Amino acid sequence: MRWEQVNPPPEECRCCTEPECGVCEYFMKGWFPIREFDNDNESDILWKIICAEKGGDAVELTGAVIRRWLPSRDPWGHKGIFGKVYCLCGSVGYTGAPVFAGRAAVRGGSGLVYVGVPESVWSVVAAKSDEAMVFPLPDAAGKLSAAAEETIRAQVAGCDAVLIGCGLGRGEESDAMVRRLLDLPQPLVLDADGINALAGHIDALERRRGAVTVLTPHEGEFSRIGTLSLSREAAASDFARQNGVYVVLKGHRTVIAAPDGQLAVNPTGNSGMAKGGSGDVLAGLVLSLLGQGAKPFEACCAAVYLHGLAGDLAARDKTERGMTPTDLVEYLPAAYKEIER
Repeated sequence: MRWEQVNPPPEECRCCTEPECGVCEYFMKGWFPIREFDNDNESDILWKIICAEKGGDAVELTGAVIRRWLPSRDPWGHKGIFGKVYCLCGSVGYTGAPVFAGRAAVRGGSGLVYVGVPESVWSVVAAKSDEAMVFPLPDAAGKLSAAAEETIRAQVAGCDAVLIGCGLGRGEESDAMVRRLLDLPQPLVLDADGINALAGHIDALERRRGAVTVLTPHEGEFSRIGTLSLSREAAASDFARQNGVYVVLKGHRTVIAAPDGQLAVNPTGNSGMAKGGSGDVLAGLVLSLLGQGAKPFEACCAAVYLHGLAGDLAARDKTERGMTPTDLVEYLPAAYKEIER
């Protein structure tokens, strides 16, 4: 059994006669159970189901659903229409993070990828970035300084989506700047130290109400801004609803939660992805799909599924022990091919 969203939602629930079964609310949001056939060319809407069969509110993602959620590619398109995205990442000691994020955005399909890094690491990041355009920013002690803010705002002005946080490092000055940048109008992805900057300042997310905001924490980062005393699904969903953001809670069976209550879990991926840099690849892929115009929840789900599938394909050839985050980037085209064939 898999679940699929349809538009427009039905006027009434037809799953059963119990008014508070839990499935009814799910149906009214437009989600329906779908039975897949062997040839994957037919589907049959099952109107009557056993409520327990749903197994909670979370949908398990499938390749068939992700294929329909990918942004379309105009055959007459040019680099200016496939998304201009900006990565604000990196610091001394963390020069790989902006490279992984930028490469993933390129592999994800973005037309133009910009990367802003502290000036002290610019030469390293630029040398490893062939497709992305890397710009030096004012820094202090190897981390971005407040003096970088004006330049950052000018650089992101023409972009379609922004990523903040991969390898950014912690410091009062940089943390405060991250919180000030929450007023950017573009869809915003916060990862790693972009999330850590919210610790003790979760109220800063109020500045993002009405805007698209995606947080991509692992459990350690999530524990600094939320609570994991509940199940992973419940914790992510509650945080997303309360703060008006999309949450991608990474780990085995990554959870994707939306502020309107949509919830999904991802079946792809493996332990070979449990290495520094894998999260930077995911953040760059989420950024890329948002920049290409995918709906936020669909962009998050597609990025997570493709990221895990790339990991599975890499593990098949290089083993879980031997694969690297670089392999994730290199296998993203194969993951796309697997989904879109």
